[in-house]
Amino acid sequence: MDPHSSAQDVPRCDLCETAIVHSYCDFCHFNLCKPCVVDHISDGYDKHKIVPFKERRSTLIYPTCEIHPHKNCDFQCKDCNNIFVCSSCMASEQHGRHKFVEVTEVFTAKKDEIKKDTQEFENHISPTYEEIAIDLENQLANLDGGYEKLTTTMSKQGEQWHREIDIVINKMKTELSEIQEKHRDILQKHLNEIKQIQSLIKQTLQAIRKIEKSTEVSPTIEYSSKIREFSKLPPKVKVSLPTFIPKPIDGEKLYSLFGQITPLSTATEENFLSLNQPKTSVRELLDEPELVATIQTGYEELLSVTCLNEDRIWTSGTTNDIKCFNTQCSLLQSIQTKSEDWPNDIAVDSDGNLLYCDGTDGTVNIVKNGKTEELITLPEWTPSRLCVTSTGDLLLTIISDDKTQSKVVRYSGSTEKQTIQFDDEGKPLYSGNSSTKYITENRNHDICVADSAAGAVVVVNQDGKLRWRYTGHPPVTKNKPFKPWGITTDSQSRILTADTDNHCIHILDQNGQFLRYIDNCDLEYPTGLCGDNNDNLFVCELYKGNVKKIKYLK
Repeated sequence: MDPHSSAQDVPRCDLCETAIVHSYCDFCHFNLCKPCVVDHISDGYDKHKIVPFKERRSTLIYPTCEIHPHKNCDFQCKDCNNIFVCSSCMASEQHGRHKFVEVTEVFTAKKDEIKKDTQEFENHISPTYEEIAIDLENQLANLDGGYEKLTTTMSKQGEQWHREIDIVINKMKTELSEIQEKHRDILQKHLNEIKQIQSLIKQTLQAIRKIEKSTEVSPTIEYSSKIREFSKLPPKVKVSLPTFIPKPIDGEKLYSLFGQITPLSTATEENFLSLNQPKTSVRELLDEPELVATIQTGYEELLSVTCLNEDRIWTSGTTNDIKCFNTQCSLLQSIQTKSEDWPNDIAVDSDGNLLYCDGTDGTVNIVKNGKTEELITLPEWTPSRLCVTSTGDLLLTIISDDKTQSKVVRYSGSTEKQTIQFDDEGKPLYSGNSSTKYITENRNHDICVADSAAGAVVVVNQDGKLRWRYTGHPPVTKNKPFKPWGITTDSQSRILTADTDNHCIHILDQNGQFLRYIDNCDLEYPTGLCGDNNDNLFVCELYKGNVKKIKYLK
């Protein structure tokens, strides 16, 4: 620690080392008393910047230009990978007609990002890892007690047996002890991993706090957020105690009939930290869903809806315009597709940018600040429907141009990460003769596809392994074949899918069990579905062109 600024003494002048500090050179980083200010700036150097001591370190330290060493770089050239440039560089032919951005703007933006990251680490990520560590420590603390109970049960059973059974008892206790050690090793391993990550988080926080307090431009602008990296939590470890199952005494089958110790059971649950999303409580279904609002979109055939926020939705149909409405039915914005054909589907990413599938040219496009950019191109395949996952990936259902195959593809940006097409027996998971395959991700990371041509909702886990299929639950009043269109999920991991021809919505639990219908809101040919953060359901009506907002949870 600097002795001149310690709590044991008031700050002193760095030149005379005796007088109380009054000013500060924000270029040389010197504490100065009043008399020493004159001496400090009298060396003929013109870069000194004297400020009151309380305003120290407020001046940015710009990098020196490599080409013009006598000048500082106040700008970055956007056309040259954001390299630093000075005023002379900007006027040179090398940067003719290039676009520049002031370093102060980039610096300020990065400072804001660093501040948000610091808060995210302190308020969410660190406490979450602390909870995981405490849970593992509690499991370790209770481990001996659980195994002591099992040992006691074995001993009571053994008291009923004669002298020869003691050998069997000791053998089984040894077996149990070995399992206990494996149990302990598993928990300790995962605890060590969590502790290691906590240490990395602590180091990261220290580093970004240092950058946050720094006035140096280069390290600040070069800062890269690690929030997404640490947000991907490790699997939550659940190790079950073995059980002891006593059996009747039979001297001839002493060992096999004395009892049985189940193997150590280790299960992992996907444990993802959803930033800026509150933890949800259990919400039950209403006895009668309520129609909250009806939004008239003007489409002759309405196909898709996606929520921008709690008050705004994007809609698309069989025209080339994508419209944004508020829940008061006001048209706020309209965007036309680049191909001038209607989009197959729409979605909104975590930054609020609009995404849409264009079946005409086989692309997925993103609309940023009113400008449309091509994100993904699919030669020989047509993008059908899309959704944005909790990790920011894109899930697409795509159909081969000859309409014989279909599959689900996961993208990170424009990079393909995963393909899901066949089950464990090599059979296709999805029908190949229809482009109507809406898709969504559930809270447990299951991938849910409404396959209209197959008359089924097909659900696989995040590794692409088939979990279950749902082929409808029609009572007498639902006499048309089940052909699901739109699909979405809610905070309770329930799955909702539109049964278009039967004019209703099916609600399923995450394991595919039918719970109930929504069929009391005068729905006609429901198609696209989406839900907002409050679990309100938005439903497209195909031919009426209306979006109905429905409340179905208590």
